[in-house]
Amino acid sequence: MLLHLLGTTGYHPSDARQTACLMLPEIGVVLDAGTAMYRVRDHLETDVLDIFLTHAHLDHCIGLTYLFDVLEGHDIQRVTVHAEKDKLAAIQDHLLNELLFPAHPPCTFEPLSNGTSPLPKGGKLIHFPLQHPGGAVGYRLDWSCSSMAYVSDTSSDDHSDYVETIRGVDLLVHECHFDDSRMDQAELTGHSCVSSVCHLAARAEVGLLVLVHINPLGDQKNPFNIEAAKTIFPSTIVGEDRMVIEF
Repeated sequence: MLLHLLGTTGYHPSDARQTACLMLPEIGVVLDAGTAMYRVRDHLETDVLDIFLTHAHLDHCIGLTYLFDVLEGHDIQRVTVHAEKDKLAAIQDHLLNELLFPAHPPCTFEPLSNGTSPLPKGGKLIHFPLQHPGGAVGYRLDWSCSSMAYVSDTSSDDHSDYVETIRGVDLLVHECHFDDSRMDQAELTGHSCVSSVCHLAARAEVGLLVLVHINPLGDQKNPFNIEAAKTIFPSTIVGEDRMVIEF
């Protein structure tokens, strides 16, 4: 399975990064629809598209308004946006208010179920709650031979409630908005610092940790002391826009 990191920053784009959007082209799944959503157009391989949102903050859903161009020239039979019921209502009532956006995007909205959602190629998806202002969810995706989790946005440490839910995944893509010097700001805004994410990955015994949702005001080439991070969890890398990860 190939995961494309289309957008790896948070809050607002930088010259180097767009906001949150990940894609699994071979199964038509998109995780979050930030400003990088326009790049989905270049990776469409299926005739359906399922977009799973972690929450309704604009840096994770503004890309829904790009769907007319994303789908232009492609024979897409269905686009479904999945999220918690209250988040979908907020998007429909506010982001897609006719005074802000004049035409409804070519998609339907479906609240997340309480159980497991099936994925193509025999996979399954579950969601779990995260600590973030307004609420958010993370996702775990499993197939017979591979698994991944996507966690954004949240404050975290190695005792976070979702540690057991993501235990043993081959790939963990986790938000890491701040370096360790900004712990107070991370707590205030509901985000994570690099050491806490690495400790969590170690405790959850994941395969590879990829850090995303990078602070757009930081050094985009070297946002963290990656060598120090690797002393906590050796299999750690910093995600970059357009990076492709096989898991």
